[in-house]
Amino acid sequence: MEQPRTRRPQPRQRPQGTLPARGALADSTVYPVPTRPPRPVPPVVLALRRLPNPRLTGLGAGLFGAAVMLALGSLDWLLLDGSAVAYGLLFLPVSALTALWVREADVVMAPVIVPIAFAVGIVPISGGDGGFGGQTMAVVTALAVHAGWLYGGTLIAGLITCVRKVRMMGRRRRRIRPGGPGQPGGAARHD
Repeated sequence: MEQPRTRRPQPRQRPQGTLPARGALADSTVYPVPTRPPRPVPPVVLALRRLPNPRLTGLGAGLFGAAVMLALGSLDWLLLDGSAVAYGLLFLPVSALTALWVREADVVMAPVIVPIAFAVGIVPISGGDGGFGGQTMAVVTALAVHAGWLYGGTLIAGLITCVRKVRMMGRRRRRIRPGGPGQPGGAARHD
């Protein structure tokens, strides 16, 4: 006895490599597209790719910056007797790392985090005497005297933040496909 069919027959699809019907595009010629060989990657780029790439939240980046600057300020006080130039030079890469390692959702917090970390780290090298009031005045004076380093690190963090934000917006724009639902030539807006 013959078994009844349970599936409908599927239409056969034409393989991708077959030629079009006679007369349709018969005179068009396909030429191979020349491709360039990949360029060698410079060794500096390879070394940078091997570095750690953590993604910190805004709070985590703030704690990272403050802890590192406090440790560097303490080391500066112990080893270099509170050298402001050494502290300022060490602050610049810390501000760059803080701006690079904060996650994309919190990237705008980097220029806010960096000055706070500078202020926390300058406490050991400010050299205040006379209790809480004397120490506070020494920190405020050190912040005013070393404002150039503070502005420089904040500028570095701000520039890195701007570049990351522009790249993030470009990636987001490429993800949106033209001709999506709801709008001719664009994706639907969800306001």
